[in-house]
Amino acid sequence: MAAEPTAQQLIAQHRPTLDQALEAIRTRAYWSPHPEHPKAYGENGSLDAAAGKAAFDALLGTRLDLGQPGTDDWVGGETSPYGIELGVSYPHADLDVLLPAMKAGQRAWRDAGAELRAVVCVEILKRISDRTHEFAHAVMHTSGQAFMMAFQAGGPHAQDRGLEAVAYAYAEQVRTPDNAEWTKPQGKRDPLALTKRFTPVPRGIGLVIGCNTFPTWNGYPGLFASLATGNAVLVKPHPRAVLPLALTVQVAREVLSEAGFDPNLVALAAERPGEGIAKTLATRPEIRIIDYTGSTGFGDWLEANARQAQVYTEKAGVNTVIVDSTDDYKGMLSNLAFSLSLYSGQMCTTPQNLLIPREGIRTDEGSKTFDEVAADLARAVDGLLGDDARANALLGAIVNPDVKSRLEAAAGLGEVALASREVANPEFPDAVVRTPVMVKLDGAKPDDEAAYMSECFGPVSFAVAVDSAADAVELLRRTVREKGAMTVGAYTTDPEVEQAVQEVCLEEAAQLSLNLTGGVYVNQTAAFSDFHGSGGNPAANAALCDGAFVANRFRVVEVRREA
Repeated sequence: MAAEPTAQQLIAQHRPTLDQALEAIRTRAYWSPHPEHPKAYGENGSLDAAAGKAAFDALLGTRLDLGQPGTDDWVGGETSPYGIELGVSYPHADLDVLLPAMKAGQRAWRDAGAELRAVVCVEILKRISDRTHEFAHAVMHTSGQAFMMAFQAGGPHAQDRGLEAVAYAYAEQVRTPDNAEWTKPQGKRDPLALTKRFTPVPRGIGLVIGCNTFPTWNGYPGLFASLATGNAVLVKPHPRAVLPLALTVQVAREVLSEAGFDPNLVALAAERPGEGIAKTLATRPEIRIIDYTGSTGFGDWLEANARQAQVYTEKAGVNTVIVDSTDDYKGMLSNLAFSLSLYSGQMCTTPQNLLIPREGIRTDEGSKTFDEVAADLARAVDGLLGDDARANALLGAIVNPDVKSRLEAAAGLGEVALASREVANPEFPDAVVRTPVMVKLDGAKPDDEAAYMSECFGPVSFAVAVDSAADAVELLRRTVREKGAMTVGAYTTDPEVEQAVQEVCLEEAAQLSLNLTGGVYVNQTAAFSDFHGSGGNPAANAALCDGAFVANRFRVVEVRREA
């Protein structure tokens, strides 16, 4: 099929979706074109549950040949946190061959314009959406997420975040018109007249450095923001979570080729065990944009050393919840218990520090002491996870040995309010499944401060006794300022305390959730409406997703001539 009819087809098919996405980011109302329920799939070319599982099973033990130039080896070695060997091998690239090949297609991609680039990206996301069941198993068996979470967070929610980035990218590019007629009066003389053309031009090759826990959800915003703004994109997955992003690259290359573009605009950079190519890639002169999710240490290194690139990082923070008072004690406990348990706390948004006045809190069930709040929350978690089948469905598996070690060490940091226990998974006997641990600490003790002021990624939380709500607010401020936070929560019925917490979050640029007692949790954000991170505190230098996340991925070049 010729490129031009394909382009018109894509625009006709996907422009309505793009327009809806643009409207959603304007209104911030709920919208998603990607169904959350597994039973919604199986028609119009999408895979149902059985076909998706079969497609995943067919990948195991195979070589995923992407047809990339410069392949000099085949690498792999992923083991599922559920205990199975994936056995998939991926192309290893000679960068001196692959990177020039990626640059070769950028001119035609640039000249295609913002609209066509956007709808090509929407087509990529549509084809990924059709394979959501297959992708869900790939995410589950690389991240350790339970199936339903892998299906939703790794599928429709990730696809929403990708589409959101496309919408922002399109909006920023068309902010400046393609052409302008400029006339300046000169009194009695003839006016000065120029014709001006404005073209968004890409920075270069974007590098996406993937993470282990949310390979698609965290990977798609940067990938699609860079691609939609005209850049080629090299995807460097986490070595424990290659498959979901390798499948993504495969789909993107197919769509680009069918639309008449160079498939090498999107490529995969898998690595040998222990090779550590991220640093090498990040400082290559061809790499002009970097998107990274992971540890603060490497994020800081990228910001300091990848000087030739525009670097977007989501790093680590210490997420805090202030518990001052509530008019729905049971709802508060239930909401917090779920937040602490979901995916074994292996989310950058999971609460870690619960700041509770040592004299206790006011509730609709009367006053509760610090110890009572901690004990009641522990019972709420135990009640939520008491049934092993339900526990497995919420907790998933521990993603790597480092998380397991932190969990085991946490019990020695103070008085244990909630002990962790092992949960057997009958379907996957080798899975490491653990319930959360909660430790009581004193906010006034320096030794305890060393624990709660450090991120302890995983199913670990600290109930921290503070002298008052005012002290909790000041500790919140110091935590966000020094350590950063992806999320902040607060429970209070006092308008003055609410105002104080809100003011800290505004001043320190932290996203705040107040008095959540229902089915929305502090560690969840919705694309097109919620901002993930702010870019204004040490936890991240960018937000998913706002105009700043996309606007510096391209520059506008002007050509002017006399009319």
